[in-house]
Amino acid sequence: MNRPEPDPALRATTRTRIQSRNREIIVQAALEVFSTYGFRGTTLDQIAAKAGMSKPNLLYYFPRKEGIYVAVLEETLTEWLEPLTRLDEAGDPVDEIRKYIVLKLELSRRNPAASRLFANEILHGAPSIGGFLTGPLRALVDEKSAIISRWIAEGRLAPVDPRHLIITIWAVTQHYADFDVQVRAVLGSEAEPIPDAEATILSIFLNGLRPR
Repeated sequence: MNRPEPDPALRATTRTRIQSRNREIIVQAALEVFSTYGFRGTTLDQIAAKAGMSKPNLLYYFPRKEGIYVAVLEETLTEWLEPLTRLDEAGDPVDEIRKYIVLKLELSRRNPAASRLFANEILHGAPSIGGFLTGPLRALVDEKSAIISRWIAEGRLAPVDPRHLIITIWAVTQHYADFDVQVRAVLGSEAEPIPDAEATILSIFLNGLRPR
């Protein structure tokens, strides 16, 4: 008795899922390697070893190191900008900014390697993501700055420059990821610094933003 042939659509779906999973494994492995050795110091052999696959298998998904690097940066940017997209004009202004700061601190705590890799790309002039910075990133900041400006005009926030407010939040929250060694050295503790820092950061920002 002949066995029925597997549904081609099912085979394709399974193959696609496996490919997506393997691609994600490569990207996550590459994040660790790039954040440790930088773009120039990283090799495809290192990424393949970290991903637990052969180099030919890795090359099936990414023929060039540059492609993996851009994929890692794109995934990092998507994750890091998602909290800013949640800033809701219909919400309470101070509470919306509080939630944004908390989410950014959580990203720094959960994935410091991604923040350090992004910072390193910026320090080198953003050769791989310059177009994103002047395009989608700027558009998002413009959109959310307009919301903050309306809150200020309505007397619901203290008068500040919205773009510099967003940039300052980036600077403070990502510092705990990018300069983790320095932070721990200054604090002289092995404890996770971000939970202790959260209350101070929120107090500084939110007290300064509440209308008088």
